[in-house]
Amino acid sequence: MTTTRFAPSPTGYIHVGNLRTALMNYLIARKAGGTFILRIDDTDPERSKEEYVDAIKQDLDWLGLHWDRVERQSDRLDRYAEAADKLREMGRFYEAFETPTELDLKRKKQLNMGKPPVYDRAALNLSDAEKDALRAERGNGVWRFKLDHERIEWNDGILGEISIDAASVSDPVLIRGDGQVLYTIASVVDDTEMGVTDVVRGSDHVTNTATQIQIIEALGGACPRFAHHSLLTGPQGEALSKRLGTLALRDLREQGVQPMALLSLMARLGSSDPVELRSDMAELIDGFDVTRFGSAPTKFDVQDLFPLTAKHLQSLPLADVAEAVADAGVPADLAEPFWAMARENITTLADLKGWWDLCRDGAEPLIADEDRDFVAEAVALLPEGPFDGETWGKWTTAVKDATGRKGKALFMPLRKALTGMERGPEMATLLPLLQVIRARS
Repeated sequence: MTTTRFAPSPTGYIHVGNLRTALMNYLIARKAGGTFILRIDDTDPERSKEEYVDAIKQDLDWLGLHWDRVERQSDRLDRYAEAADKLREMGRFYEAFETPTELDLKRKKQLNMGKPPVYDRAALNLSDAEKDALRAERGNGVWRFKLDHERIEWNDGILGEISIDAASVSDPVLIRGDGQVLYTIASVVDDTEMGVTDVVRGSDHVTNTATQIQIIEALGGACPRFAHHSLLTGPQGEALSKRLGTLALRDLREQGVQPMALLSLMARLGSSDPVELRSDMAELIDGFDVTRFGSAPTKFDVQDLFPLTAKHLQSLPLADVAEAVADAGVPADLAEPFWAMARENITTLADLKGWWDLCRDGAEPLIADEDRDFVAEAVALLPEGPFDGETWGKWTTAVKDATGRKGKALFMPLRKALTGMERGPEMATLLPLLQVIRARS
């Protein structure tokens, strides 16, 4: 059975970059009728916060990305310890004691000699006595996985055939000196024991994948199918990393972005398929194919979300937005005609209040000097209320007959006089609401 996972660290709010990974894994699982696991990678006790665990769940719920079960790495530390012991017994795990400064000097020396800056495995030559002396002086060392120096190859679901020479990669640190288990081994143990069959993540993890494949094989596990999606950039191709703090999902939600608009964009961005607004999750699932995504950096512009949000809102019945309409102050008996008027003229639901304010309070008339006599004559011809959907047409016909004006010269001054704006809703739908509210005041 197909099993995927989304594995955020609860050290902050999830952003659009995280969402891309979550959504792809979710869609793969749902399309195959499989399992989607939410795995909380909380092995760092200092940086992991419960408030972020809750926030991650809230954001995924808002988007409709519902998981089948939750796993927490902090509950599985014994499993990682067992895997570490197994690697030690196999001679694939060794303790190293270099300080960050010493490692940096080694890298600079290698680069000056034209060699790749790879850890030189000096720790393998330490005697037991030397190790004991270093522990007494510096404390426990880090534990590194000893890579087999051979080519590591896999067929990536997005990047195609990948081949990496393990000799060009440093033996990865899997456990820190303070005992903290790092992502590389924890993820391998989890993916293996939880039966994860497909892993989609960012292209910045390609080297991690190479080392993890060797760790999986050393521990006797089965390698999942890997796919590495491109990284997002800003609209001009600039690095997005410094802006991700302003692109948290909860910030987009606060700005009025609708879930289906965000999901529709992220499910196609960077693929060979055009971005199209989808009506529901089933459409997204049915049309998803990870192999249609490319490897080139993918431009993301938050402004692209707002036309999609507006289009999505236009498709909704009143029942789906009734709470927002009520929150704008619209009486229940006017909700239906108000939504019919406003839906084509909003970008987010926050815009509803402005339209209700206009209906309830009216607007400062916008009348050019040359139109003052015309508007005064037109207002005198305005019939008694209440108004309905035919009132605007009948009124403007009467004004045309009386003044001889027609087209834009007829309609624009009247719109501006009634709404204070040059454009907006169909006046036939807006005028009844203006009149009804005035009649009530």
